Amino acid sequence: MSLALELPRLETALRLPTQDERQQLLHGLLQPQARIDSKYFYDDLGCELFTNICQLDEYYPTRTEARIFAENRDAIAAQLPRNLQWIDLGCGDCGKTLQWLNVLQPARVIGVDIAGEFLQSSMIAVAQQHPQLECIGVVNDFTQHLDLHDLLAERPGNPPVFFYPGSSIGNFEPRAAMRFLRRIRAHCGEHGRLLVGADLIKPKAILEAAYDDARGVTAAFNLNVLNVVNRELDADFQPERFRHFAHFDAAHRRVEMHLVAKEKHSVSLGRHTRRYFGTDEHILTEYSHKYSLDEFRALLAASGLRCSHYWTDPQDWFGVFLAEPA
Repeated sequence: MSLALELPRLETALRLPTQDERQQLLHGLLQPQARIDSKYFYDDLGCELFTNICQLDEYYPTRTEARIFAENRDAIAAQLPRNLQWIDLGCGDCGKTLQWLNVLQPARVIGVDIAGEFLQSSMIAVAQQHPQLECIGVVNDFTQHLDLHDLLAERPGNPPVFFYPGSSIGNFEPRAAMRFLRRIRAHCGEHGRLLVGADLIKPKAILEAAYDDARGVTAAFNLNVLNVVNRELDADFQPERFRHFAHFDAAHRRVEMHLVAKEKHSVSLGRHTRRYFGTDEHILTEYSHKYSLDEFRALLAASGLRCSHYWTDPQDWFGVFLAEPA
């Protein structure tokens, strides 16, 4: 039976959230500087909202990266191994992967994402358009734990190519980014590759508009994380008591997203209580680090990966980097 008539294989590499992760989430919210890990953005609604963000005029990374891919797709494909296993990390709706399949003709596609139902529907869409292609979805928080060794070993003759577009690498603080890239390096063997997008330094006004759009889609995306926390911790956050705030911290070369309390109020966090969030008190929800071309190549090198090629736009707003084991 062809794969078009079957559900794609769906695996759970790490079921989330575990009790330890709930404890970490609670711990972050009880700190003087409250924090929510950005991975909690991506429930099913969060995934849909982020897809909408990527279509906004202000959100330049998606269209800039798409133009780089469109203008250089054949050149990039020529640098990749044949009969590869294509691993899309944080695949979302798989829209970016679909643009590569006719060019690459991979042996199989592995989509990895934290939102299980959204992942399944995305992989079904890939299977319907490419019925002869083996499609596998892996429900996994790959930012914390990445172990695809057994899965990749099912096809030892097909080198892995990890695809991490969209500048999500910027959500890691630099040392954490290095640890994450080293985990990818450990999966590459001799012939594996990493194709990764990274957002580059540019004027503050452009950066801040990208994270605080006029239509308020990014604000809705940020506020929705409180609904996720309510479910995971049996909390009673009221999103309407917070507002979205984003700014560029030039000293640390990163955009920060926060939720700011509109008024002083207490929040129940299951069996715990945060006595109050003061008026204008912030909950940190995301960092998005920005790099120069040289800085990002140096990060790859420090992670055991050699940047063999890179492509950018005429303004050097965004970079696509191809890396191989050093």
